[in-house]
Amino acid sequence: MRVYLDNAATTALDKEVVEAMLPYMTEKFGNPSSTHQFGSEVRVAIEQSRKTIAKLLNVSPSEIIFTSGGTEANNMALRCSTEFMGIKHAITSPLEHHAVLHTLEDLAKLGKIKLSLVNVDAKGNVDLAHLEELLAGYDGQTLVSLMQANNEIGNLLPIERVSALCEQYKAVFHTDTVQTMCHYPLDFQAVKVHFASCAAHKFHGPKGVGFLYMSADVKIPPFITGGAQERNMRGGTENVYGIVGLGKAFEIAHRDMEKEAAHIRELKGYMIGRLQNEFPGVEFNGESGDMDKSLYTVLNVSLPKTDIGEMLLFNLDINGVAASGGSACSSGSDIGSHVLRALGTDMERPAVRFSFCKSTQLQDIDYAVDVLKDILKPVVA
Repeated sequence: MRVYLDNAATTALDKEVVEAMLPYMTEKFGNPSSTHQFGSEVRVAIEQSRKTIAKLLNVSPSEIIFTSGGTEANNMALRCSTEFMGIKHAITSPLEHHAVLHTLEDLAKLGKIKLSLVNVDAKGNVDLAHLEELLAGYDGQTLVSLMQANNEIGNLLPIERVSALCEQYKAVFHTDTVQTMCHYPLDFQAVKVHFASCAAHKFHGPKGVGFLYMSADVKIPPFITGGAQERNMRGGTENVYGIVGLGKAFEIAHRDMEKEAAHIRELKGYMIGRLQNEFPGVEFNGESGDMDKSLYTVLNVSLPKTDIGEMLLFNLDINGVAASGGSACSSGSDIGSHVLRALGTDMERPAVRFSFCKSTQLQDIDYAVDVLKDILKPVVA
């Protein structure tokens, strides 16, 4: 049996998405910048995807810029805003995805910005009083970059309150919405943000495509030059079938959001209960064990200490269970999760991130917990 519980890393392509993409891999192969019929029919498909996404986010199509994914979208927002909007101060948290944290650290090392890290509590929640203190203590314009939901521990940012603080202090607000986009309804007219990032493969779309939402209130030059694509904001021939797949996945996710969220919430609650019953002293990192304060798709677990701690994920894998120790983007690193380290988590205890999707079933949870019991039998006996 094989069980996939690493959906925060990537999800399987939805069959409806594949069907939508296939014609643009075969007969509809024109370059969207070409003026003949082969090009124009492809251009129409790109713009239809843009309109679909914009409508569901309650924004203008001109505010959606297609990218290669969340990392490029984050880099575009952070590098271009600090370079061309006169921003010399940025605020983020120590728990951000490396696409944000490393980018801002790089800009600080280059002397382009002063970087401030907002405090987080023992559970990983942003200290809003400290955020306001940092905003009030700087005279010039500040960039605030805080993810709406943490990809490792699932904590949800009170985005409305952060948005209000940014508006009060005239700060530019960027939020990485890679884990929340298409899992929660987002309305960027109701909650003001200047930049938001998206990656299609987090909600059953294709890999290698995403977008940056950029409010019409801000103006930056292109991140990639060399062509007039994306309204002169990103040079290079568009990933046509990727964009078509992104648009279709976006549509499906919003169509089925309420039903799928209820299903996944049930699975997460069930797994929390089983783990508590089988492993006395189990801990849920961050707010991931609280259904109201965390992503319903993510559960981050610290298990009892064991001699095979470093090999736990390997043992799960050879028994057919796919899970993660943290961000998949950091695989290959032997230093462990920077998020858990920042929270002071006992790194001697093996930590596993389980993440769920609409195709996950109760029997998948049972199998994964039973495998864990067998692996950790000497510890829990």
